[in-house]
Amino acid sequence: MSHQQGGALPSAFTATGSSSFLDFLGAQAPELLPSRRTLPQIPGFEAPHGTTIVAATYADGVLLAGDRRATMGNVIANREVDKVFAADEYSAVAIAGTLGFAIELVRLFQLELEHYEKIEGTALSLDGKANRLTTMVRGNLGMAMQGLAVVPVFAGYDVDRGEGRIFTYDVTGGRSEESSGFAATGSGSVYARGSLKKLYRPGMSEADAVTAVVQALYDAADDDSATGGPDLSRRLFPLVSLVTADGFRLLEAAEVAEVSRTVVEGRRDAPDGPRAPVL
Repeated sequence: MSHQQGGALPSAFTATGSSSFLDFLGAQAPELLPSRRTLPQIPGFEAPHGTTIVAATYADGVLLAGDRRATMGNVIANREVDKVFAADEYSAVAIAGTLGFAIELVRLFQLELEHYEKIEGTALSLDGKANRLTTMVRGNLGMAMQGLAVVPVFAGYDVDRGEGRIFTYDVTGGRSEESSGFAATGSGSVYARGSLKKLYRPGMSEADAVTAVVQALYDAADDDSATGGPDLSRRLFPLVSLVTADGFRLLEAAEVAEVSRTVVEGRRDAPDGPRAPVL
């Protein structure tokens, strides 16, 4: 992108254009698009991967939570990874998959929503935001086919419906809205989802919903070595975010720590977790 003489901005930055930042980037600097990446030619190269994330609706909205571990093969690459982010005021996104690409996708998604609102003067609907994320996940398909997938979970508070909603994606960008009220993705998702199937109740209180997702992440960590459970000795606990009619809120670390300690203490007497009734 060439600069004009005298320090003036190029016309691309001053002319009225598309409400999509990705379209703008594709037209002005396509080499910066994630889909234009090339893999490093390093024998045995392994990228850090984020692991398990969960989501659940509850009485006041929806929450997203993630463990903190990233792995490279059988090695723990990082124990303090943030996998849950605000997308905008009324939505959040959590990531599993190739960590660097996933964080880049989140930043582009945040910018895409902000750019749309500045150009159009209004925010996208929740379905519109979910559709924009579909396009971005599909743009990473080339990397996904080479083993570097990004699989997000998107959740938000629908101000028109007055309820929380959850959207999941596959590596091709296929989007599904979760009617069950909960979702999980990542390496430990099968265990987390199984846990939530027994613990989740529609219309749960915030406290019960937070406890349920921490229990689910504990169950995932119990059976999946790539998922990190609550680590009391290092004071590392899941990251939990809430989206309600009041907007996005990250649950205070002290609150998550208290719930995590209660869950860990309960597992001393019941290692497999709380029992659901047969009928």
